[in-house]
Amino acid sequence: MSTAPRNAAAKRDWGHDETGCTVLHIDMDAFYASLEIARHPELRGRPVIIGWDGPRSVVSAANYEARKYGVNSAMPMVRARQLCPGGAYVNVDMKYYRMMSKRIFDEVFRQVTDQIEQVSVDEGYMDVSSALLRWKSPSVIGAWIRAQVTARFGITCSVGIAANKLVAKMASTNAKPDGMLLIPKAQHAQFVQMMPLRGIPGIGPSLEKRLNEWGVKTVADLAEMDETALTQATRSKITAHNLYLAARGQDERPIVTHAPEKSIGAEITFEQDTRNFAEVRELLHHCSNEVTHALRQKGLVARTVTVKLRFADLSYSTKAHTLERPIDTAAAMYPESVALLKTMLRMPADAGDDTPLPREIRLAGVSASSLSAKGSTPVQLTIDDLLGDGAANSSSAQSNSHRDPSAGSNGNSNQGNANDANHTDDDCIRHNTGDYEDGNEDKPTSAVAINATTNFRGHTLPSNENAQNRSNETLDTTVPISSDSSAKNTNYDSDNQIPIGTGPKEVQSNENDRGNRQERIRSAESVLDAVRERYGTGAATLGLEHGDWKAKQIANNSKPEQ
Repeated sequence: MSTAPRNAAAKRDWGHDETGCTVLHIDMDAFYASLEIARHPELRGRPVIIGWDGPRSVVSAANYEARKYGVNSAMPMVRARQLCPGGAYVNVDMKYYRMMSKRIFDEVFRQVTDQIEQVSVDEGYMDVSSALLRWKSPSVIGAWIRAQVTARFGITCSVGIAANKLVAKMASTNAKPDGMLLIPKAQHAQFVQMMPLRGIPGIGPSLEKRLNEWGVKTVADLAEMDETALTQATRSKITAHNLYLAARGQDERPIVTHAPEKSIGAEITFEQDTRNFAEVRELLHHCSNEVTHALRQKGLVARTVTVKLRFADLSYSTKAHTLERPIDTAAAMYPESVALLKTMLRMPADAGDDTPLPREIRLAGVSASSLSAKGSTPVQLTIDDLLGDGAANSSSAQSNSHRDPSAGSNGNSNQGNANDANHTDDDCIRHNTGDYEDGNEDKPTSAVAINATTNFRGHTLPSNENAQNRSNETLDTTVPISSDSSAKNTNYDSDNQIPIGTGPKEVQSNENDRGNRQERIRSAESVLDAVRERYGTGAATLGLEHGDWKAKQIANNSKPEQ
């Protein structure tokens, strides 16, 4: 649901000249809440608030009945309960919302055209210029979409029709709820200039305050400024140019049907501010799992890792590090995130879990950027790669090929011993199994985390022994690959990083050894991907005890995904 300011006077008949108005913006009305009401009819007519319960949780969505009580999205859930104690509070179900979003886009929108730019689960732009031969009119298309969404899914949407994306979005916002608004091309400037500053998408509180200091209170005031003055006010030529166009109802942005992903991230708010280094480290570990899982699903690798921290006073800080080689595993991302955390807080590199943090942390997160397709990204071999000796540099243990979880390759143990035993094909995780390599059958296992050596589709997952005492790799890559002890005394060609005197067969053998080691790492994380899909993200933790922590920190505090 859009929270942008609206002008009641804008919701009127602006005329019926559709010339050049081939851009539609469709926005679902209170999408999450409407979907919950559609599958739970007993909620109809009641204030419905979507969000996790907890002191740090916020409202993900609220229907129009709840808004009458002053409840809005992004409001603290505690405040929402004070304003609307009799409301129906429903937990977020992103899997269901995403599934319904995909159905709406596929079964309705794409029946009109494939020129669609989806910007979130509940809104998107359409360029219907190529569909007019069949549909004749953009308004006919908008009316058909609204009727189909209601008939098929039991929810409503609002449609804005204009000649560009900016005005179309502003039109759909002012058409809410369950309305459609056509703004003829000749009326774009007049329509935009009757709005408050925050009515233009992209103008937030900070920019609004800066413009107010220059005497700009409305879009009409903004239209009186030239680009030079706007550049001085905004301190950005790009922002000034975009605002100059927006104030006149113009927008140069095209419909982008396949926008490349720029970054993938995960961040979580703690239930209580903390100075506990171990808690923050474990949260970064969980986020690293989530981000690298998404990278592998999308067939991407990343070269830049960024850590974000928000402190108790709501200020925040970020720090990034660009790696020499691309990564897509938590075994590589997690140590980088911990190193960045220590650097940001000016902690010594050897700081242990008992070291208190210098500032209280409210939120922490990890993101990956500088993304590229895994299959087409070259990787420079190192001497360690050629020798197969990656004990001290697990961040370089990456692969360009993705293993199928059912391929039957075994993962390595925490002690670096490859397990070559054959396993039967097994679709279930064996919790509390007691199958430890040291023979101790009394070690406890978590009902959520994978702490035992676990069999899944012929794979062996690593034991979690001593995982709490390790702040480096959660998946040890110290796997002996070559039994040739003479490799330690080999001379190297410093330019090509190839052992001098090594023939083609030996080089090929070393590259194969390197590939085997990397395949074991990827195989283990691929197994965790499969475990995650079947048993939920809590099961795939790569060795850290996340059960109790996740139940406390995540279930009540996950941010709604965009």
